Amino acid sequence: MKKLRRMSIFASIVETGSITGAAESLQLSKSVVSQHLKELERELGVLLIKRSTRKHILTSAGSDFYGSCKEINKLSDIAWQRAQESIEMPKGIVKITAPNAIMDVVIAPAIGKLLTKYPQLEPELISGDTHLDLMSGNIDLAIRVGLSRASNIKQRRIGQFRDILCGSHALLDTVSVDKALYIANKWQGKHITHQFLDLDGDTVVLKKTAQCRANSFYSCLALIKEGAGIGLIPDFQFDRVTPALIEVFPQLKLPKNPVYALYPYDKYLPTSVKVCIEAIEKHLTQLSKE
Repeated sequence: MKKLRRMSIFASIVETGSITGAAESLQLSKSVVSQHLKELERELGVLLIKRSTRKHILTSAGSDFYGSCKEINKLSDIAWQRAQESIEMPKGIVKITAPNAIMDVVIAPAIGKLLTKYPQLEPELISGDTHLDLMSGNIDLAIRVGLSRASNIKQRRIGQFRDILCGSHALLDTVSVDKALYIANKWQGKHITHQFLDLDGDTVVLKKTAQCRANSFYSCLALIKEGAGIGLIPDFQFDRVTPALIEVFPQLKLPKNPVYALYPYDKYLPTSVKVCIEAIEKHLTQLSKE
């Protein structure tokens, strides 16, 4: 790092015409600039500038060396400019992971609209019902239901939805809720307890044992639609499968589930990630109002 610093200072001396000029340009003292030049020449073992009390003249080696220093400064300026441009204009790869049930109804439509506004964005959507590690997976944004226990990840609540316990007409017309099989996503476990609220605000508890489990929302949904049993579906997904499926308890409601955006950034949240969070939050809010 010291080498690059001294090369940059040397280029400034050449471009301003003197150590004094370089010191003013870089807001350093003349002694500091002079010392950097001496150390650079000592490390190289080459005289770069012939110095007298009145003028500085580049040696042949100094002229060649300056050409390289100039290129380094140019690359530095370009890198600086590009980094600042990324703050103003969202662009580049953004890896987003979310559960299957949320991805196609919430995430994909929100990001699709965003691409028309910011065509330089390169979203990579990763759908799955298992939690991926953001750091090892180099993931920029995870959308999850419920608060995460991870202490090294920033979390922001962006919305909510309500699960609906449902089943097919054929099943619920012939089998009581007590006897109906329960279809569970793997994350729910085997022993299921639901606490509903009735119209008076009283709690109604339902306990079931999951006899059929799957690690994908869509596998669970297919089983429920086939009449294999009853199970949970987010309200925004339920709207898409009615009237094929109906609510098990139309007069009862399950608690709302909070939705969080998780990201491995502390102080400097990339603009590309920020606009994705805002778009997803907006779309989720619209769905919850419908």
